[in-house]
Order: sequence, then structure tokens, then C-alpha cells
Amino acid sequence: MFTATLITNPAMYLEAALVDSLRNALGGDDILWLAPDKAAEFAFPKRPKNEAQIWTSLQAEGVDLVVQQSEGRRKKVLLADMDSTMIRQECIDELAAEAGVGEHVAAITARAMNGEIAFEEALRARVSLLKGLETSVIETVLARRITHMPGGRTLIATMKAHGAHTSLVSGGFTAFSARIAADLGFDDHRANTLLSEGGVLTGEVATPVLGRDAKVQALHDVTARLNLAPEDVLAVGDGANDLGMLQLAGTGVALHAKPAVQEQAKIRINHGDLTALLYIQGYAEDEIVAPD
Repeated sequence: MFTATLITNPAMYLEAALVDSLRNALGGDDILWLAPDKAAEFAFPKRPKNEAQIWTSLQAEGVDLVVQQSEGRRKKVLLADMDSTMIRQECIDELAAEAGVGEHVAAITARAMNGEIAFEEALRARVSLLKGLETSVIETVLARRITHMPGGRTLIATMKAHGAHTSLVSGGFTAFSARIAADLGFDDHRANTLLSEGGVLTGEVATPVLGRDAKVQALHDVTARLNLAPEDVLAVGDGANDLGMLQLAGTGVALHAKPAVQEQAKIRINHGDLTALLYIQGYAEDEIVAPD
């Protein structure tokens, strides 16, 4: 059996007639509303050949559609990217704005996240432009420029309450991931380290650089430590350097992702927030935990 999950933006309404129409077209079972007016699912026997066309038509209605095998949807590990995934911003872009090179760095970031240039090359080029920036600016950026992606705390609190392990894995910097991980409730985090001397950035990053391959390795490390398999992992990210872990994980979600990532990802969430990752696992409203 397969399960179709329909999710809309929390500011919108998921029309019951639309869900019912799709259920009838696919020969599905009874509809289960996971969250009133926001998310619903139903089981059905055969994956449709025109799934891509259905997905596209629902996107035009502001609705995300995720089709998965019904068995094994609820995962035991959350592996999440940080920039533009758990937070709304790209940390290096915000640092660059403070350094007066924001547009230049943001342009490189956009190309790297869309897979147009190698991640490590792009990271080194951007970090070099931060040379001489006082490290105290990091705290300023955290306080004034960084905001969490909606639904993040709820996602983590709920998965942890149901026994899952949560890891933040970022191609960004530990100076940010440590704070974001603590604020959102992650069990652990890993990221790159910005080098500094005398309270100013040197324009270099410690090696080895954590990029696409390192995120895949993080998945292997976490699952080995917990005696689990990649199939037990839900991974989420938005950039090209996330594709390795998205494709390896049992459930890999491209969240509001770059075009090149959406082309290669099996599951795409463009309208829902991070609580969508709970609904696609079959969590209903009465199982969702409000964060502390």
C-alpha cells in the first residue's frame, strides 16, 4: 500500500473537496485528517503513473503532495541542514552583509546551493572575503539577523518525544550551529569552523571542509552509533550539498529547495513549513508536541 499526504501552508486551508477528489481518483481508503484544514492522508493500492502531473496541478493550488509506501514512514533519526532549512537565512551571507560584501557573497552562495560551482571552492572564496571581520560580529548577526524556520521547534520536540535522535548537520559554521542546535533542541550538531586570531577572522576555514560528502558521512556515523540503517533516517535540506544525504536517507525532503535540488529530490515541500515533516510521517495533531 501507498499513502498520499496533502499539506498546505499554515496560513491557507486545505479544501476537503480537493482531498476527496484525489482519494476517489486513486481508489483510496478513508481520509484521515492529521490537522484540520491543514494536512490529510489516505492509503491507496497502486502508485499512479501520472503522479508528476497530479503533483504539479496541486502545486498550483498551494498544496504539497507526498506519496510514499505506507510501511515504515515514521523515522528514528532527523538529519537536518541549517541554513535556509532550520533557519530562514544563510549565515555566511549575513556575516558578509556586516562586512560590506553582502551582494558578492550572496551571489556565490546562490550558485553553490544550486550546484553550479563546487561547495568547498565556493565556501573558501566566500570566507576569504570575511578576512578582518571582528568575531564579535557573529553574536550581532545571531541576535539581529537570524530567525528560525516556522515549525522547527515543534518538529524536533515531537520526534524526540517519540524516541527519535535529532542532528543538525551544516556546511555553515559551528559558531552558528551550536546556538541554533541549542535553541531548537537538537541532540547534536556538526559544521565548519571559522578560523580567527586576536578577535578577527583570518579569512580561512578549518579543514577538512564539511560539505556534501561529510553530510553523507554524518548520516552513516549517526546510524552506526545508534545501530540503525539509512532507511531509518528522515533528512531535510535545500541545497545541492544536501542531495547526497537526501538520496541516501529513507525519507529525503527538499524543503523550499533550489531548482536543481527539486529536480533530483523525490519528496518536495514548497508550501508547508517544517511541521510538514511530521505529517508525512503520519503524525496527527494529537501526537504533536508543543515545544517548551
